[in-house]
Amino acid sequence: MNLMFVYSLIVPFTITLITTPYFIRKFKESGLVVADYYKKNKPMVPEKGGLIILLITLVSISIASLFFDLPHSTFIIATVLTLFGLTGLLDDLINIGRPSKMIMLYFFSFPLIPLISTNAVNFPLIGTIDVGIFYAVIIIPIYVMVTANLVNMHSGFNGLSSGLSLIILVTLLAKSITENPDQMDNLFAIICMMSATLAFFWYNKYTSKMFWGNIGALTVGSLIGIFIAVQGFLISGFVMLIPHIINFIMYVYWRIKKLPPDKFGKIRYDGTIEVPNQLTLKWFLPYYKRMTEKQATYFMYLLTTLFCIFGFFIPG
Repeated sequence: MNLMFVYSLIVPFTITLITTPYFIRKFKESGLVVADYYKKNKPMVPEKGGLIILLITLVSISIASLFFDLPHSTFIIATVLTLFGLTGLLDDLINIGRPSKMIMLYFFSFPLIPLISTNAVNFPLIGTIDVGIFYAVIIIPIYVMVTANLVNMHSGFNGLSSGLSLIILVTLLAKSITENPDQMDNLFAIICMMSATLAFFWYNKYTSKMFWGNIGALTVGSLIGIFIAVQGFLISGFVMLIPHIINFIMYVYWRIKKLPPDKFGKIRYDGTIEVPNQLTLKWFLPYYKRMTEKQATYFMYLLTTLFCIFGFFIPG
């Protein structure tokens, strides 16, 4: 078990770190690039890097199956991650629309149902409430689907989405080791993808050499949802995701007000960013105070870290 844990940390990380420069070059040659709008010269940066994370995770699991007796949960989780990743790739290619995407992702979470060992939710200060079959059939699929979309929406700066995801994933891993050490066998696929994401972050952080696209956000977003669901951290996971939830509420308000659908801000002469409004979390501070993209991103890291600390200490 310890050897499997070491493998899941080292192998995907190493493969991703070594091979990503090759993929960056090939993506550029294929024209799979988009503009980085928060740079003065708007350089063209390869996108859809999330495909690298997904493929290397699957390769790592395939190789591990030759040496370890992998639990059945590994292949269930890998299947769900692949389905979410393919949906993200499809959305990158043809923009399938939010309603269609949400319906697909809801049903793609169903393979997780056999991994859910309880029908109860432990609410702090209230106690445990048994919600029956609705927990596995309705609550868990919605939770995973919503989490993936929250991660997808809270993005836009270099390294923002991937960095926030890693902060949450590392916190969830630490919480699992602390509270559920006997359930670590369910986490092999999760740790493999987390390790691959960590290596990819080296190329996605400011200044980004590669973006991960919808495929990366939906795949790793679903990974967070799956991690929370499998370990039963629904309430603590909710707390860790509060900044993402606030960002979503701000977006809903934006749509209700029918404001212009501006997706990107501009870069000023001094390197600070000029944003269209204050109605996404990443734009809130830059709207009132001049700051660079890097400074705004670091503040988002800090905010999510604080909520992850709170979530870590919530039992159950």
